[in-house]
Amino acid sequence: MFNNLTEKLDKALHVLKGHGKITEVNVAETLKEVRKALLDADVNYKIASDFTKTVKEKAIGQNVLTTLQPSQLLVKIVKDELTQLMGGETAGINLSGAPTVILMSGLQGSGKTTFTGKLAHFLKTKKSKNVLLVGCDIYRPAAINQLQIVGGQVGVDVYVELENKNPVEIALNALKHAKSNGKNVVIIDTAGRLAVDELMMKEISDIHKAVKPHETLFVVDSMTGQDAVNTAKAFNDVLNFDGVILTKLDGDTRGGAAISIKSVVNKPIKFIGTGEKMEAIEIFHPDRMADRILGMGDVVSLVERAQEQYDEEEARKISKKIAKNQFGFDDFLSQIQQIKKMGNMKDLMGMIPGAGKMMKDIDIDDNAFKGIEAIIHSMTPSERSTPSIIDGNRKNRIAKGSGTSVQEVNQLMKQFDQMSKMMKMMQSGGGKQMMQMMKGMR
Repeated sequence: MFNNLTEKLDKALHVLKGHGKITEVNVAETLKEVRKALLDADVNYKIASDFTKTVKEKAIGQNVLTTLQPSQLLVKIVKDELTQLMGGETAGINLSGAPTVILMSGLQGSGKTTFTGKLAHFLKTKKSKNVLLVGCDIYRPAAINQLQIVGGQVGVDVYVELENKNPVEIALNALKHAKSNGKNVVIIDTAGRLAVDELMMKEISDIHKAVKPHETLFVVDSMTGQDAVNTAKAFNDVLNFDGVILTKLDGDTRGGAAISIKSVVNKPIKFIGTGEKMEAIEIFHPDRMADRILGMGDVVSLVERAQEQYDEEEARKISKKIAKNQFGFDDFLSQIQQIKKMGNMKDLMGMIPGAGKMMKDIDIDDNAFKGIEAIIHSMTPSERSTPSIIDGNRKNRIAKGSGTSVQEVNQLMKQFDQMSKMMKMMQSGGGKQMMQMMKGMR
C-alpha cells in the first residue's frame, strides 16, 4: 500500500539528517522533495503546494528538543498534517434508520457491487444487522447475478425484480419488503457507467429522492488517482453524498485519491477495501493511514485483524495440546489458515513498524504457504497428529505426494519441531531457554 510514496517521502525527510536545527534553507529543500513525492503520487498540485506551505510554517521556529533530531520533528509535523488532510477524525456510519437505507454510487469497474457485499458482511458480523441487498443496476449484463453471488457468499438476502426496468420502483418495493421481513439495513446497489453521464446522474438522483437514504456512499477505485477525485466531485455535486469508499488499496496504489479526496469534496473516507475476500474491509482511520504512508506501520490495525481471527475455544484446545506435547500438524495448519484470513502478506508486513522498509525489495508471495500446506495434506491423519512417526520412507512418500523434495519436508519438520519447543517454553515461562532457542534458529 503506497510503497512508492512511502519510499520517496522517507528519502525526502532524511534530507534534514545531520542538521542541528530546522532552518528556512534546509526545510525548503526537504519540502521541495516532499511536494515532488506527493505530485508523483497523483496528488492535486494545489493541495500538494498548500500542504508543504503549511508544514513549512509549522516547522520554522519550532524548537528542536534535545531528545529529537530535526528530521524526527518534521516527520511528526508531516504526519499530523497528513492526518488532517485525510479527514483528521475517523468517520462513523449512520445506522439510525428503521430500516437504515444505504445508497451505493460510483462508476462501473470501481468495485461497487463487490464492496456492497463486503459492507453487508461487515454490518452483519460486526454490527449484528439483518441486511437486505437490492439490485437496481438494470443495465450491466450479469450485474444482478453478481450481486446475488456476493449476497450468497456473505449469507444475506438479495431483492431483485428481473422483469422490472424501473430502478426507482425496485428500490421502493425493496423497502416495503425489508419492513415486512424484519430487515434493519437495506443496501441499494445502483447502476454505474464507464464515465459520468447525464442519464446515470438523473437516475441515481431519482432513486436518492425516492428512498431518502440515511447514508449515500461513493465508491471509487483508488488506483485511478486524480481521476477518482474529479469523479467524486461530479457525483457530489449531484448527490451531496455522505462519505467515500476507497477500493483496491491492496494494489499498486499511488495514494493520490486517499490524500486529495477529502480536500476536494469535503466528505470523509469511511471505509477502504484491502483485498478480494469479503472480509477485506476496514474502517478508515486517517491517523493510522498517515502512519502507513510514512512507513511507521500500523500496529493497532494489525492487532485488530488478529483479534478478529482469534478463536478463544480453539486457543484453549491448542494450549492443552501444547502442555501435553500433542501439538500436531493439523493444529499448525489451523494457525496458517487464521494468518491467511488476516490479509495479504506484504500488507501485513507493512503494518509492522520498520518492516515495510526492510521488505520493500523482497517479493512476498501470497501463496507462500502453499508448499507447506501441500506437504501437510500429503501426510496421513496419524502422521499429522504424531509427527514423531515420520521416518525416511514416509518422508519420501510425502515429498512425492506434495510435489516437493525430501529436503523441503525435512526443513518443515525441523521448523515445526523448533516452533513446538518454543511454544512449550512460552507456556512454562522458560524465558532464558526460549531466547537461546531463538538464537539457534536465527
